[in-house]
Amino acid sequence: MGMTGLRSFDQSLVTTKQWLKDLMAELSTDDEELAYHAIRAVLHALRDRMRIDDAVEFGAQLPMLLRGVYYEGWDPSDKPEKIRNLELFYEKVDKELRPRDVNPQRACIGVFRVLENHMSPGAINDLKSTLPHVLKEIWPVE
Repeated sequence: MGMTGLRSFDQSLVTTKQWLKDLMAELSTDDEELAYHAIRAVLHALRDRMRIDDAVEFGAQLPMLLRGVYYEGWDPSDKPEKIRNLELFYEKVDKELRPRDVNPQRACIGVFRVLENHMSPGAINDLKSTLPHVLKEIWPVE
């Protein structure tokens, strides 16, 4: 019997924990809570920057637990937000990160790297095609 006894829940928990562990390594921290807040802040900033259909398509690729985090508090009525420069994107991430002390640029690059390592190349290409050029500039090149 697994953690919850439901295989799909248990699998999602294991997968999500691995994503957080990888992000902790990217952020040089052993604070899982901090990694959680970082991935949440960046996923929300990405989500709000996408057209609704792109946001939904991307959300479908996330592990079940992270999908819940991703959709938490989403109001698609005024989306996509226009974010024309990196500073505005970082500001949005930073606002959700507080009071946690993480550099928003570092959080973004770390989360992007985790996405790159865990999602299919097709899903990553779809995501990158929806991003504004300023965000593509900081996407980590493997």
